[in-house]
Amino acid sequence: MAAVVRVENIRKSFSPGLIPKKIHVLKGISFEVAEGEIFGYLGPNGAGKTTTLKCLLGLIFPDAGTIELFGLPHLALKAKARVGFLPENPYFYEYLTGEEFLDFYGQLFDLSRPVRRQRVADLLKLTDMTRAARVQLRKYSRGMLQRIGLAQALVNNPSFVALDEPMGGLDPLGRKEFRDIFLRLRDEGKTVLLSSHILQDIEMICSRVAIILDGRVVSQGALRDLISQKVLFTEVEASGVPESELRPFGDCLSAAGGRTLLKIHREDQVDAALAHILSRRGAVLSLIPRTQTLEDLFVDVVKKE
Repeated sequence: MAAVVRVENIRKSFSPGLIPKKIHVLKGISFEVAEGEIFGYLGPNGAGKTTTLKCLLGLIFPDAGTIELFGLPHLALKAKARVGFLPENPYFYEYLTGEEFLDFYGQLFDLSRPVRRQRVADLLKLTDMTRAARVQLRKYSRGMLQRIGLAQALVNNPSFVALDEPMGGLDPLGRKEFRDIFLRLRDEGKTVLLSSHILQDIEMICSRVAIILDGRVVSQGALRDLISQKVLFTEVEASGVPESELRPFGDCLSAAGGRTLLKIHREDQVDAALAHILSRRGAVLSLIPRTQTLEDLFVDVVKKE
């Protein structure tokens, strides 16, 4: 597929105050985001994720390197018209209602009144904010502000959406609803760049990721290629057998109410533990092989660097 975003060797530094010494934030960042994919951009706090997005969207200017959107220079108005953005810490005029707020952004994109009215109604429904449409933003919770912020990022029906920590302030249900929205956008052919440190959400919906550390991309590619499918250990939960009899087979993670949860690293020990449980007329409640997760990969990469 064609690349919607192409970032090549961008560098950015800042001079704090009157101190002549520069702080190098981006040190040669390169990656591409293909059309119709959800791309995860990961890194610890201070790694340069937000600075990258600001360069990408023309909010600040890189010192070197090139950025393209839809095959055009990233500052081209034709490209920007097809972009939606939710910053990590957005500032909203708090005395507007949710409905007025979205209508205002629709006016910025020169949408006609009938189109704005329908678009606002659709976005309020999509983000489950219809009930708060006529409530002032100053009365919104953090999670509600995230929802209305996502709605404004979609008001122009963008082809590419950049989201900086969009899950912040959301409860588990809200995170699930946001994931469903991102998948819906992908199914509509839109491209999503998702910057986040909530690795579980990234792993569930992203097809490719890039990991940035100290201003450099240290790993990138398809999740299926980056994450090993080798079984690291197996969790076995059993009942009806004393905990003391199960300890020789692996690490006991918990034991309560007659149930014991074991973490077993060797495959032959898994077979031995199952045989022992059955010979003692116990019950195997669960058996879960654990493979490498995105969190494991992330921690390994950070430690190596």
